[in-house]
Amino acid sequence: MAKHSKIGIKGEQIAADFLQNKGYKILHCNWRSGKKEVDIVATHGDLLVFIEVKTRSSATFLFPEETVNRKKQNNLREAAEAFLGQNEYYKNVRFDIVSVLLNGEHVKEIIHFEEAF
Repeated sequence: MAKHSKIGIKGEQIAADFLQNKGYKILHCNWRSGKKEVDIVATHGDLLVFIEVKTRSSATFLFPEETVNRKKQNNLREAAEAFLGQNEYYKNVRFDIVSVLLNGEHVKEIIHFEEAF
């Protein structure tokens, strides 16, 4: 497995644990619709939250959250529409980003951006 894939998987697990500690209920990790993917689908109160997790081992060029560009946002929206088409009982929806910055094997920083876009 490529190093960047291992970092991404580790970051998604860190983010899921972080969110659960904040009271989120994780429904799905890596939910897919065709080629579109949502890293984490969770509920928080009456909200359905689609969460993009970005993990980096360095912020030399960009912070993790800065890599969620318009194209990625549109892909997330399309995946969310597919999810909602299969789960019509959710009414309140939000898109979040969890940014994980690692220092070796340890978490240097984790930031949760609610209503990111």
